[in-house]
Amino acid sequence: MSYSVRNAADLGAAIQDARRAAGMTQGELAERAGVSRPYLAHVERGRTSRLLELLLDLLRVLDLELVVRRRHSPDG
Repeated sequence: MSYSVRNAADLGAAIQDARRAAGMTQGELAERAGVSRPYLAHVERGRTSRLLELLLDLLRVLDLELVVRRRHSPDG
């Protein structure tokens, strides 16, 4: 699984897909991440903080791309 993230909606979709692939509910992921379930739902809908929007704007201006992918296991 690999996602090219160009905006908050792309990031939200990547998080939602990864959560579902892990068989987790929003509540489970939110608890493990230390955030509220409504906040996580907000992120999955692509509505995030101004800080994230700034980061994405900087990447766009610098013609850089954020790629989200599953980490490799230590032995593989």
